[in-house]
Amino acid sequence: MTGFLHATFRLYQHSFLATLASLQQSWILIPTVLIFAIGLVLVTTIVGQLGMIGGLLLGALNACIIGATLSLTEEAVRGGRSLKWQDIPQSLGVYFWDVISVGFMVWFPLMFLEMGMQANPYRPLIATAVFFLIFVLLNPVPEVIYQSRKGSALEIVQESYEFVLENWIEWFLPVAIALAPFGLSFFFQISTQAGQRGGLDFWQLLTLPFSILSQWLSLLGLSSNAGFMIVLLCTPIATVCMLLFRGHLFAALHRSSRRQRMFQNTIR
Repeated sequence: MTGFLHATFRLYQHSFLATLASLQQSWILIPTVLIFAIGLVLVTTIVGQLGMIGGLLLGALNACIIGATLSLTEEAVRGGRSLKWQDIPQSLGVYFWDVISVGFMVWFPLMFLEMGMQANPYRPLIATAVFFLIFVLLNPVPEVIYQSRKGSALEIVQESYEFVLENWIEWFLPVAIALAPFGLSFFFQISTQAGQRGGLDFWQLLTLPFSILSQWLSLLGLSSNAGFMIVLLCTPIATVCMLLFRGHLFAALHRSSRRQRMFQNTIR
């Protein structure tokens, strides 16, 4: 047990230091996330009243933004060079079809499930359980898309599932620590929201750090007005740090097993 704890601590230490190095080289990601968010808000106000057509347009825009964000995060995690402003337009369209295919694979069965549960009195409980399961099993999907480069949506989902089974403790422990003070109800609220899109919704990408920061500042006793402004300013930074940390953590977990990490820790 001690060996596992030491190995896990070293794993997080390495991922954290790698995140700081990537952030120094790729700080452009922070204003990029903000630009994407503002653009999505503007487009939503324009096409939000177009019904199904508007929904399709927003879905395509979300896939484009998520794909671009993953492409830029990939460059940052690689660390070969610093990101430049011209990388932003070049990232548009990258991983677009991967995001669309995985999103459709999640959305289609959920639609039939929702239709079949219209009269079920346990519908909220079942929905929470399903979204929680999706949140857990598909949580590493963004990293699988830009690091493993699987060919189909089914292969992406399968690798995500296998990764979670092998590394669920190391992968979810940082999330558990961040959410621990706020109880299970807050955790299930977050997992339900994220599970609806399989972790590939840009708003949910921002919602997670926004919600956690809001809860922590409230716990520290900051007033709602001051806390809201601080959270609003810090959310893009926290989002980028989260993406980079997840990327480095996934890479470290993907290239070694738990036993290998514990063995390497004993010989140091």
